[in-house]
Amino acid sequence: MNGSTTTKTPVEPARPAVTSPAATARQKTAPAGDTPAISVSKLVKHYGDMVALDHFDLEIGQGEIFGLLGPNGSGKTTAINCILALLAYDAGTIRVFGEPMTPTSYALKRRIGLVPQNVAVFNELTVEENIDYFCSLYVPKKTERTPLVEEAIAFAGLGEFRRFRPGKLSGGLLRRLNIACGVAHKPDLIFFDEPTVAVDPQSRNAILEGIERLNADGATVVYTSHYMEEVEQICDRILIMDHGRHLALGTADELKSMIDTGEHITVETLDLDDAALAAVRALGFVIESSYDGRELHVRCRRGEHNLVDLLAVLHDAGANVGHLTSRPPTLNDVFLELTGKALRD
Repeated sequence: MNGSTTTKTPVEPARPAVTSPAATARQKTAPAGDTPAISVSKLVKHYGDMVALDHFDLEIGQGEIFGLLGPNGSGKTTAINCILALLAYDAGTIRVFGEPMTPTSYALKRRIGLVPQNVAVFNELTVEENIDYFCSLYVPKKTERTPLVEEAIAFAGLGEFRRFRPGKLSGGLLRRLNIACGVAHKPDLIFFDEPTVAVDPQSRNAILEGIERLNADGATVVYTSHYMEEVEQICDRILIMDHGRHLALGTADELKSMIDTGEHITVETLDLDDAALAAVRALGFVIESSYDGRELHVRCRRGEHNLVDLLAVLHDAGANVGHLTSRPPTLNDVFLELTGKALRD
């Protein structure tokens, strides 16, 4: 038997048929408040001699979908647990909606929802009973709770599965149940930790669209994920952290503009010899290149004529060029350059 905790956000009935959230831009219905939803200043946390948080700063405005990202061991989970007052820290301040956050800040905790990475529901209870139980932790009156449970069931698209126990649900439906349990009592601030792990594309789209609808209804969302395309798709701003420190903050485009990496060029060619490869690597804009006998991959610095200059070198070397692609930098490139490691390292 597993357990989960949560807290408060308006939810509207779900639309079971889901379109991709990338298809339309989000429109927020309520202006962000002047008081930050979360304000963290100079947060320090040690585990023995190890520094988990090193004077860490964070500010999240009300109404944002905020991406909090970092490689494994970066301090991300520690920071969230400190914000939720689940973990004591050594120095610094944490305020939520302008108020100090402490283990006994029960009024604040009722405004916070948590959707954990590991599905946290009771296997002995049905879908409806699970949602009702977690909602009851914050809404004790049955008459007030019943319509909230119904809204959460509809929001998650679980109406036809309400009598099912978790063991009978697919992975995607189980993730939706996990979310419904976390938002049934309508939190104002919701933490989503890897909510789309190991789900099919349709369920992933449903989950992302649901998060966007919660945000459009007024909830502030803190989102962590190892899927960079999701973060870029739904997050207003993104903070990258590592070694317990704040590394970079901005929109996806702003973060990409902070790094030296420009485009990635892939060229299909079967006859690239060592001399031609050396000529490619000698180009001033080439950061790194590799050739597997079939495709040449080149990571470039920012420049206006990289592709033209690369093709000129290949032409001069007598290499025959087939299919080629050029793509702009991604958030994964930002991670590699800022942290020196991939997100899952």
